[in-house]
Amino acid sequence: MIEPRPNSLSQIASRTLAGQSFEYELADFLHEFQRRGDLSMLLDEPESLRKHNPIYDAYLAAVAAHLAARLKTSAPPWTRAPGRILREPWFANPGRHMRALLLVESPAAFRERNLFVSANALSVA
Repeated sequence: MIEPRPNSLSQIASRTLAGQSFEYELADFLHEFQRRGDLSMLLDEPESLRKHNPIYDAYLAAVAAHLAARLKTSAPPWTRAPGRILREPWFANPGRHMRALLLVESPAAFRERNLFVSANALSVA
């Protein structure tokens, strides 16, 4: 049986901790969010992924804050927790030539959490 797409960031965290691919779960969630565009999909605080992968933990907070801004509303309070901010910068592409581009392109919600991604990091095909 095929699981339905995740309809919350909390489901992404649960599925990731159960062994599913974070990247695939996030992509499925973004497709679902694009279809529904519902703020409720962002509100439940996901279980922390810090011990599993701190980048994923910060990424979920950045996604929630970015999508909330797209909906012209405040980010859920859980996204501002200090534990959801990386101590060291992380670049989606480790090549030194790409760093300058990622520093410029990263959406604010990602930069605030020390994540540097391309402008289209949350695009769905």
